[in-house]
Amino acid sequence: MIQQLFNSFDNLNIIIIGDVMIDAYLWGKVDRISPEAPVPIVSVKKKENRLGGAANVALNLQALGATPFICAIVGDDKEGHEFTQLLKEVNICDSGILKIAERQTTVKTRVIGHNQQILRIDAETDTEISLSQSQQVLQNVSFFLAEHKIDAIIFEDYDKGLITQYLIDEVIKSAKTRNIPVIVDPKKRNFLSYTGVDLFKPNLKELKEGLKLDFDAQHHPSLQAAVAQLQKQIGAQSVMVTLSELGVYVASGDKEELTPAHIRTVADVSGAGDTVISVTAVCLAAGADIFTAAQIGNLAGGLVCEMVGVVPINKAQLLQEAQKIRVKR
Repeated sequence: MIQQLFNSFDNLNIIIIGDVMIDAYLWGKVDRISPEAPVPIVSVKKKENRLGGAANVALNLQALGATPFICAIVGDDKEGHEFTQLLKEVNICDSGILKIAERQTTVKTRVIGHNQQILRIDAETDTEISLSQSQQVLQNVSFFLAEHKIDAIIFEDYDKGLITQYLIDEVIKSAKTRNIPVIVDPKKRNFLSYTGVDLFKPNLKELKEGLKLDFDAQHHPSLQAAVAQLQKQIGAQSVMVTLSELGVYVASGDKEELTPAHIRTVADVSGAGDTVISVTAVCLAAGADIFTAAQIGNLAGGLVCEMVGVVPINKAQLLQEAQKIRVKR
């Protein structure tokens, strides 16, 4: 029963290791073009800061009923303090956040006019952290593993420098000794570094860049061959490739499945990948098979695309939609 699966989310504890950021929004209206350059003038009516990146994954997990524990870095700056304050406001533990003095907290500022994104401005540091800093992050991971029964670990990689080969190797080693599933949402820099994980979830662009391949995703044998090559290189138990409007493709063992996307009125794709990995992870941690988890994750990604800005999934709405399409379990 899908209802029982969703109910079991409430008992889960999940560690997220990943690049966190503030998603800042300037909301306004556009009614003229600048005389200085051919660009719209946005008359700002509202400013808003939200938790972004791996912190948005934590928000999605929390919205689903699970308890998230974030292990991440921010700068020891105004934005870093604001980030930890945002965590406190939504009752997410901030003890796994390491503040680094010489580092800038990542802030993505989106300018929205008439419910449409006009411009994005990124302020960030993306250099890899030092070995001693990686060891401090690992200590935070180890603390959560010792203090709580952890049901899954998610690597949420945005290529902002937190995730190092050392951290990947040590966390996977610890997870294997405890029989905890490791789920990865990768980026280009560490793409082939996650050896032996339970689920590896690239999108199509990341798959092509990571393997240095170019192919038509609608040509099934080419997609199949690329995923088989990836599985051979990193030894992942399952691979799930998100294909935007084409849906999701999953390969696990000797089975594969392509789940088509559900037709939606897309307002904004920001944060959809965070939602897909969050929902898929809780489903796996709750005991669902990868194909069921992928179906529900695919459904969730489509739902959040109907909203403007980065927003977490609505659990009740997702359950209703999952029951409507009769997700198999």
